[in-house]
Parts: sequence; structure tokens; C-alpha cells
Amino acid sequence: MIAFLSIIVGLGVLVVGGELVVRGSSRLALGLGISPVVVGLTVVAFGTSSPELAVSLGAVLGGSSDVAVGNVVGSNIYNVLLVLGAAALLRPLVVQQQLVRFDVPLVIGASLLLWLLVLDGALGAVEGVVLVSLLAGYTAWTVRKGRAESALVVEEYREGLDGSIPVVSLARNGLIFLAGLAALVVGAQALTGGASELARSFGIPELVIGLTIVAIGTSMPELVTSVVAALRGQRDLAVGNVVGSNLFNILGVLGVSVVVAPGGIRVPEQAIAFDIPVMLTVAVACLPLLFTGHLIRRWEGALFLAYAVAYTSFLVLEAIEHPMRQPFAQAMTWFVIPLTLATIVAVVLNELRERKARTRRS
Repeated sequence: MIAFLSIIVGLGVLVVGGELVVRGSSRLALGLGISPVVVGLTVVAFGTSSPELAVSLGAVLGGSSDVAVGNVVGSNIYNVLLVLGAAALLRPLVVQQQLVRFDVPLVIGASLLLWLLVLDGALGAVEGVVLVSLLAGYTAWTVRKGRAESALVVEEYREGLDGSIPVVSLARNGLIFLAGLAALVVGAQALTGGASELARSFGIPELVIGLTIVAIGTSMPELVTSVVAALRGQRDLAVGNVVGSNLFNILGVLGVSVVVAPGGIRVPEQAIAFDIPVMLTVAVACLPLLFTGHLIRRWEGALFLAYAVAYTSFLVLEAIEHPMRQPFAQAMTWFVIPLTLATIVAVVLNELRERKARTRRS
């Protein structure tokens, strides 16, 4: 009971801390005149990934590397399936061409790189430095590109975010940001300790706890941010938040966790054989959906949510060794996934035909 209460309290504090970090960091960025691209893909995305960073650092320092790996991989899966799915179901999400041409392929590349790095069953300090260096390069490129944005575009984005131009107080927003970070540290400790204790008491692998309870909990800031952004009409921010967060989770959260962990971290075989490939597949699945008219439609959001439920169900069945886990996995492998892929291919081909027809008419 104490472990369960610790998880609930930790999740609540993390959500509050994530909200404060996002609010403070985004206001600071806008007050300093940083462009919408930088705000969406870096400041807001990195802010909503702060819970993942806090939890993973607490996990590796506490000797629970499985929770750290499961937290990152599970969060990336739920960010796409749950967060994008819920936001698109509420309102179809329009996607900028930059995300399709550069940022989403970069997330796919980072996911593939992580899979290749963990094939030996571990991540060392050198590999962690490589991941962090790639994140630094991406951030520098985004900032440089963002500086090309005109002041008018920045002002328009600022108006759309709040409905009016805010009077920014750097000191006040700095305090909000620091308060959020403090809440994240406290929440991370409570959540990690409770999750590890719960896993041991019920005989559930820590990887599964990290992939489900911890991952969904630390994805709550992304979910709240993207849903609110979609409802307010800031649909680029909703998508950019998820894309930036997933990239930061792989390169930043896992990279920093590996660097600070004594002797690196061990990666469970299940994560290498199943969960990381699922994360890569989910990232790849985004590309054709974003390619078709640069729009994530409601039915595609519903499909993402259905897969989130299916993925969670499989993890639970696998953890309790339920006799239905094998039939369930076979149904997903041989029926649901092929049917979904066929549908996506049909949508892409139809989009290509429509584009060719529009080109001929013009």
C-alpha cells in the first residue's frame, strides 16, 4: 500500500512539476524572443521530458537500470500512440513540412541508432557521450534555424499561445521554472522508489513497470501540453512537442543517464528483442501518416490509441504469464499489424495519385 501511494503521489508531483517547467521555460523563451520552431521542438519538448530525465537519473543512481530503459522506450511509444492519438482524436493535427522532411526522420534515425548500440546488451559511457553530443548538435542547428524566423512570426505565435500578448517577467518565470525542477526531483524519487518496490512485491519485472506505469506517468506532461495545444488551435506545437520529446528522450535522457551511471547500464533482452523494435516501428509509422497531406486525421488518432491499449495489454499479459499472451501476440502479428500497414500503404498511394492529378490540372 505504501509503494502504491508513493507511485500516486510521485505521478501527481511529476505532472505538477512538468507543468511548471513547461510554463516557466516557454514564457522565458518567448520573453527572450526565441522563435516558434525553437519553442516547440526544444524548450517545450525538453520541458515536458523533464520527468523522464528525473526518473531515469533517479533509477540509474538507485541501481534500477531496467526502469530507466523502460521509462525512455515506453515514453516514446506512448508519446506517439497515446499523446498524438488523443490530440488527433480531438482535432486533426496539421503538420509542418519541416517535421516530415527533417525532424521525424531524425527520430527514426535516433531510434535505429539506439537499437544498434544496445545489441550487445549494454550502454557504456562513450555511447552516452555520443548520444548527448548528437542532441547538442541538433539543438544548435534548431536554434540557428530558428533565428531566421521573423519577429512578426514570433509575435503571432505568442498571441496564439495565450490569446493575448503576455507581459513577461523573467524573474517570475525563472522562479516558476526552478520550482518545477524541484517538484520533478521529489516526484521522481517517490515514483521510482514506489515502482521498484511494487515490482519486487508482485514479482513483476522492473522493465514492465518502467514500460507501463512509469512511462505513462512521465508522459502526462506531453499529453496535457499536446491536448491543450490542439484544443487551442496550436496543432504544430502539439506535434512538435511529441517529436522533440522523443528525440530528447533517446539522446538526452538515456544519454545523460548512461554517462552518470557507474559502469554504464544493462539493457534487458526483452527491450532489445521487442520493446525497442516497437519504438522504432511506431516512429516509422509516423512518416507515412504525416506524409499524407501533412495531416494526422481523427481515424489515425483512433488507430494510435487502439495500439496503445493493445501494447499495454500485451505487456500485462506477458508479465503475469497469462495463457492468452501467445494467441494475443499472434493475432497482433499476423492480422492487426498487416491490416494496418496495408491501410497506410493504400492511403499513401491514394495521396500520390491525388497529387499527380492536381499537378496535371495545374
